[in-house]
Amino acid sequence: MLIAWRYRERDTIIQRLDPRARIIFMLTMLFSVIQFWDLRILLIFLGIALLQFFLAKLTWRETRRAWILISIIILVMTTLTFFTGRGGIQYAYTEEHLIRQLGPLSLPIVGWQISVNITVEKIVFAVSQLVRMYAITVMAITIPYTVNPSLYGVTFRGLGLPDKFAYAMDLAFRFVPTLARDFAITRDAQRARGYEVEKLSGGIIAQIRKLAPLLVPVTINAIVGAEDIIDAMDLRAFGVRPRTWVHQLTYARVDKFLIAIGVLIFVASTVLAFMGIGRLWLPAWALAWAQ
Repeated sequence: MLIAWRYRERDTIIQRLDPRARIIFMLTMLFSVIQFWDLRILLIFLGIALLQFFLAKLTWRETRRAWILISIIILVMTTLTFFTGRGGIQYAYTEEHLIRQLGPLSLPIVGWQISVNITVEKIVFAVSQLVRMYAITVMAITIPYTVNPSLYGVTFRGLGLPDKFAYAMDLAFRFVPTLARDFAITRDAQRARGYEVEKLSGGIIAQIRKLAPLLVPVTINAIVGAEDIIDAMDLRAFGVRPRTWVHQLTYARVDKFLIAIGVLIFVASTVLAFMGIGRLWLPAWALAWAQ
């Protein structure tokens, strides 16, 4: 059975908005924020995202797992970018001001010797990347927790997507929580049989091999569940003709105003980007630190 995110009805200004307007606004913010590396501008976008999150009245208890997972991914990506220097030296800056050199360091698995240059540009770029990714994440994470799961399909259909794509997006929104539910059930079942996940030992390959009692059942169950959904849709002649939807969405004035604000921000961001405004900003005190 497919499940959805932990949605709870709240009488907030965010939930009273049309979900189509919220998705359009989120997309305009996404395409706006990716045009900048200036930390000052990125902090403005992060402030807008946090304002939306707090207006939605979401709690840490409800979103804890999502925040932990997303934070791990963001921190790993930022750390890799910082130590490798890839990305920033290609898109944001060309000159580096050295603060300190670490190394040579030996990688434990392959035994390579590497040296890491800590520069002002790398530090500022890493912080900017962190703020940039969190601004996008905070804006997006509010959607699944504050949109009624029964409105997923009609929302994407109302955005102009065909019925098949709208229903596919509906299923995609339900895939992650459903997979997490199946993983938790499989883990508890294997623990009842004496399988102890916490005591995995050995190298990376050995640990992956020992995770087979968890990964194999979850993967097979996901494939079987997908086949059941396909069969159910075929039996109902899905896709033969345009389908109707139980719920109907109507834009209110506040929804149109929100869309207009998002479009104006996107247009202004694009103009500023073409003018060369919003590139990596290096604080004067940071440059003085390198001297």
